[in-house]
Amino acid sequence: MYLTRFRFNTNRPGSRKLLSSPQAVHAAVLGGFPDLLPGDPGNQGAAGAPRVLWRVDRNARAEVLLYVVSPAAPDLTHLVEQAGWPKAEGDGWQTHDYGGFLGRLEAGQTWAFRLTANPVHSIRRKDGEPTKVTAHVTPRHQAGWLLQRQEANGFEIVRRPVDQQLIPGEDEHELVVHGRDATGFDKADPRPEKKGRSRMRVPLVTATFDGRLTVTDPDALRRVLCAGLGRAKAYGCGLMTLAQVGR
Repeated sequence: MYLTRFRFNTNRPGSRKLLSSPQAVHAAVLGGFPDLLPGDPGNQGAAGAPRVLWRVDRNARAEVLLYVVSPAAPDLTHLVEQAGWPKAEGDGWQTHDYGGFLGRLEAGQTWAFRLTANPVHSIRRKDGEPTKVTAHVTPRHQAGWLLQRQEANGFEIVRRPVDQQLIPGEDEHELVVHGRDATGFDKADPRPEKKGRSRMRVPLVTATFDGRLTVTDPDALRRVLCAGLGRAKAYGCGLMTLAQVGR
């Protein structure tokens, strides 16, 4: 596995065009893998299998970073030419072997983490109706979505001491939900009668989680780091990254 970081040159029209559509970023990311064909496991990802994951971190107006986790190292030359600094020294992106880091994960370790996800749940509005996938839209419910998944995915979000909880019952964990977005994006209408003439709105609710976690099951956490967490992975969701606490 490999972890790659690319910085967008936000002054370039190509960057603005890409960043306006997660579908466009997804296509650009997959364009970095010449041997990856549609339907390959690295693209679609069978349940729990390593796949290409990506996330855009908008840390500041001039600091927008793309992170990619993938089974093979990407070639992002096309991204540099469209949205980076083509004349800068080096390749314009940094790729690191992820395997060594993943292999060093142990139970009991504490890490800072970031995850952008699509928190959803299934509801039934009326008896007898099929369930419908519906997005969580409030920070409380979005945080609850992640907390419900921590045990099965090999980590436990650190609890705050009682004297540091500002809102008892809602501030129990070292977890911040931010970057919430419910704007969705436009894509070409796939219906044959609409081909080339119409666009449709794709609803997509995302949230970014920052916090601290403790490793409880290294193998399960490795699967999350390589295969992602939740839905909408093709649209920049599911990639969790870890960093040393304090960085």
